[in-house]
This record gives sequence, structure tokens and C-alpha cells, in this order.
Amino acid sequence: MIPLEKFYTEDPRWHEKIGDIHALLERVKISEEQSGDVLHLRKLNRILSIHASTAIEGNQLTLGQVADVINGKPVWGPPKDIKEVRNAWHAYNEMPHYEPWSVGDLLQAHAHLTETLIGESGQFRTVGVAVVRGDGVVMHRGTTAEQVPVRVKQLLHWGKTSEAHPLIKSSAVHYMLEYIHPFRDGNGRIGRLWQTLILSKWNPLFAWMPVETLVHHNQALYYKALQDSHTGAVDCRPFIGFMLDAIANSLYKYIDVATETLADVPVDVGVNAGVNVGVNVGVNDQILEHLRQEPRLSAKELATLLNKNTRTIERHLKMLREQGRLKRIGSDKAGHWEVIERPS
Repeated sequence: MIPLEKFYTEDPRWHEKIGDIHALLERVKISEEQSGDVLHLRKLNRILSIHASTAIEGNQLTLGQVADVINGKPVWGPPKDIKEVRNAWHAYNEMPHYEPWSVGDLLQAHAHLTETLIGESGQFRTVGVAVVRGDGVVMHRGTTAEQVPVRVKQLLHWGKTSEAHPLIKSSAVHYMLEYIHPFRDGNGRIGRLWQTLILSKWNPLFAWMPVETLVHHNQALYYKALQDSHTGAVDCRPFIGFMLDAIANSLYKYIDVATETLADVPVDVGVNAGVNVGVNVGVNDQILEHLRQEPRLSAKELATLLNKNTRTIERHLKMLREQGRLKRIGSDKAGHWEVIERPS
């Protein structure tokens, strides 16, 4: 059994990352004030989060379809996927009523997320589980079913009493929920929701941050960070580092959506929202594709190609470098870009 006070070691770089996140939160406040329609902006970002969190688990609905489901419009798709989206929308909207350190609220949130989808909705699992790779190799076995209730109770008590910064604490709780694997299904969704909940109690802005979107677009790295955190002895330092980067990049994304997307999206945040946001979310991929073909393109040239302003492209380039997807070789004037392909 892992002593909860010893399940991660600190990284000196975390302090700088936390400082950057504090500064970005101030920028988010400004972007909301300038957006002209905060409620619309927040709903749009929650749709992004729900699409990403369900897509990570294999949901096939597009962003536009997710928006339509949330807006009560008819959608042609797998009934299970539609129900997952409706459940997630309900669970995220219930966040203000959840207490992050309550076992009962954790079970209630799981019930909201998995209603009618699994047999043990809102209940700790009664069977053993294992995370199995595509080739059949067992990557991780969850805590024994008998130990799950006490381990979850210990974890939430640790979270309630720990003096760790909320950014670190929330990431650590997220990791440990995945490690314990307390439910038969829905562990990833509840882990991401619970991290968002913990952060939102620290700063209400996080209730609307699309952290899941960045996790979705870096899914291989997300799972690698989870795996690296329990290779041998459990130390979730790699996962905390990954999530701090994802959180910072989610704030950049929120600012981008506020400044670029809002004016183009209809008030009902319907199908067109999915199209417009999908284009915005795909800017990084478009940049990478252009740089694969022509590594010496400048930010100004990329801006022209993608019909964006140069400052926006520079933000995306910075984000890609922080995510480890892009590297600058040589000087700004004479150098070139190297695209770093993500693990499959």
C-alpha cells in the first residue's frame, strides 16, 4: 500500500510553471472582460471540454454533434455516445454542488457520468480490473476491489489536508484516481472531472477551462505520463509535470477562443460552433503540416497562409514548443523548424 504522503517527488521547475499559470489567469480575466459575452464563451469552452473528455474514451461524435446534443437537437449517432455526452453535460453542470473531498459526492458524480451506461454506476467496483495494452500486455492492475473504498477515502483525506498547491494537488489526485481505478468504467472521465472540480474551488475560472481538450490532442503523451509515473515505484512527478503544461496551454486556448472564435459563433452554440471551433482547434495541426513541407517558414508567412494574424501564430508556435511537438533549430533568422512526431 502506497503511503499517500510519499507518492510524488517535487520538481524545481514546477514553481516557474505555477507562476506562469498565475499570470495567464490574469490574462484570461482580461479576455473574458473583452469578449462581450462571458456566458456564451464559457458554454463554448465547456462543450470543447466535454467533446474532448468523451473522445478520449472512444466517443465517435464530432464537436458539432456534441454541441447539437447539448442544445437538444436531433443527432444521428450511436445511442451510447449520445448518452455519454448528455451525462457529461449534466455532471459538469453539477460541479458547483460537489465537494471535492467527499466520497459520497465522488460516487454521485460517477453516477451522473455513467447513468444507464454501466452496471455499477455510482458504485465502487466489486471486481478486479487491469489496464491492458492493445497487444494484450497488462500495463497496470488497479487496487483490489476490497481495498478501493479505504484507498479512495485516504486519498480524499490527503487532498483535504495537504498543503500542496492546488495545481499540484489536483494533478496528484487525478493520477491516483487512475492508479486506484475505483470504478468498473469511467475512471478517466471521473479523474479529469475531479481535477477540474478541485481547480475550480481554488479559482472559479477553471470550471470553464478546456483542459481536457489539450489532453485529447496529446493523448499519447497523457498515457505515457501515467505509465511513467508507476514504472517501478509509484512517483507521479511525470504526470504532474504533464498536467501543469496542459493547464497552461488550456489557458492559452481559452484566450484564443475568446479573441478569435466568439465573434463568429451563433448565440445558440450549435453546429456552426463545432465547425468554427474545430477550425480553431486545428490551427496547430495546420501549422505542423506546413512546417513539415517547408521548415523555414516564418511566423509571418504562416499567418498569411492560414489567414491569421502574426501574433496568433506566434502563440500557437509557443504552445507547440511547450508541448514538445516543435523545436527550433538555429537562429530566428537563419534557422528552421523541426516537427517532433508524437508516439503512436
